[in-house]
Amino acid sequence: MIPFLLFIVAPIVELYVIVQTSHVIGVLNTIGLIIVIAMIGSWLIKHEGIKVWNRFTQQIQRGQVPTKEIADGVCVLAAGGLMIAPGFISDVFALLLLFPPTRALARRWLMKRKGLGGLAKTRVVKATYGGRMTDTTDATDATSTEVRGELDQ
Repeated sequence: MIPFLLFIVAPIVELYVIVQTSHVIGVLNTIGLIIVIAMIGSWLIKHEGIKVWNRFTQQIQRGQVPTKEIADGVCVLAAGGLMIAPGFISDVFALLLLFPPTRALARRWLMKRKGLGGLAKTRVVKATYGGRMTDTTDATDATSTEVRGELDQ
């Protein structure tokens, strides 16, 4: 049912809204509006994508699991896909995914799903070459072993 809605009903509704908009404001104005929205959306995706990437790398450098950053990245990627599709309804959903307050709602929904929900339980292990492996979670019973050896060629 969902693929039917996404691939059949949504484009028909988008075309209907575009045609109705062109009757009200004119064909050239409608085309211009679609182009302007796409340009603004592209700028927002780039701007928000860079912010999400910076937060993601900071979390990795601290040895933490970047669950929120991954979910935000999924939202920004989905917004980019929606901006590629011409139409006003998909642009509204894309903009909602790009703005941090409404993205937080989508992130919460994503984190409850099985695909990303398991990330909150993931442990991050930091390892350095020739050094100790350390577990960055708060577990007190975590132990690490050091394995030394030569690679077979």
